[in-house]
Amino acid sequence: MLSAVLIAYVVLYGIRGYADTLMVVVWALAILNELRYIINFTPLVKVEALRTEQKAPANSFTMMIANVRMVNREYDKFLERVKEAHPDMLIMNEPDQEWHDHVAKVLDKVYPYSIKKPLDNTYGMLFWSKNRLHESDIRYLVEDGIPSFYTVVELPGGDRFSLFTVHPQPPRLMLNTETREAELLIVAKQAKKAPYPAVVAGDLNDVAWSKTTKLFKEISGLLDPRVGRGFYNTYNAYIPVFRYPLDHVFYDPQFRLVGLRRLEKFGSDHFPILITLNYEPQREYEQEHPHADQEDKQEANELIQEGLEKGEERNQEKKAGDGL
Repeated sequence: MLSAVLIAYVVLYGIRGYADTLMVVVWALAILNELRYIINFTPLVKVEALRTEQKAPANSFTMMIANVRMVNREYDKFLERVKEAHPDMLIMNEPDQEWHDHVAKVLDKVYPYSIKKPLDNTYGMLFWSKNRLHESDIRYLVEDGIPSFYTVVELPGGDRFSLFTVHPQPPRLMLNTETREAELLIVAKQAKKAPYPAVVAGDLNDVAWSKTTKLFKEISGLLDPRVGRGFYNTYNAYIPVFRYPLDHVFYDPQFRLVGLRRLEKFGSDHFPILITLNYEPQREYEQEHPHADQEDKQEANELIQEGLEKGEERNQEKKAGDGL
């Protein structure tokens, strides 16, 4: 966008004098500064997550992630997208009870396993699966009203992986992001220590090139399939120009990518995203392994502590408000 505005300015007004030249130089430097953050999500760099070489992946699964936007009521359009994609697993962020009641009567017939926590505060979450689930748990990692899910998914061949689904609080005007950072980094540490290869998915309310997301990858050791491929922008579906990736899937190097694509919109301000992975542990070390040094670990611990303290403040404020 900065580039488009700069080009338009030069075409319309030209460069006249020292002041205009200085402004254009500063503008160009700002563009270069932005490029250093986003260049990893272009074909100019090598891919981080390798594709499978199997013609018929035998131990794969397809997952769909969709922030439905709680106030959106296009239930049928959403179900059309699910039917078109026919994923093995489906993560829904922001569903309230009304969303649950409309889609469950269809999805419960298709997906025998589920974890459900519809809420009216925009942090509800629903998860459906054709694959058997074990040890499922609804967790409140930082704030009482913001759940995340943990479960162990059994693949068709009997192998298992640990799945974490998240939707932390987004940045807001006059509201710091400590709780979001803490939740993401707590999940990163849990994924690193999980008993099975981990997958983390959901609306992370953070862009792929942010410092927090970079730290999340280093702490968790998980891969981002978009590196070297593209942005796969999922927000804002209403605004064609200003879009960026908020809905993510990170996964252990024991998985290989089969496919990744953004789906058509259905009324939400987010596009759904669809990913297919194949479990290939024998080829794990052919892929990169993000890792954290001691400085990264210390920074993560400090951010987690700050976020937990802020989360406890908000929990206490909410309890006090509910008591009025």
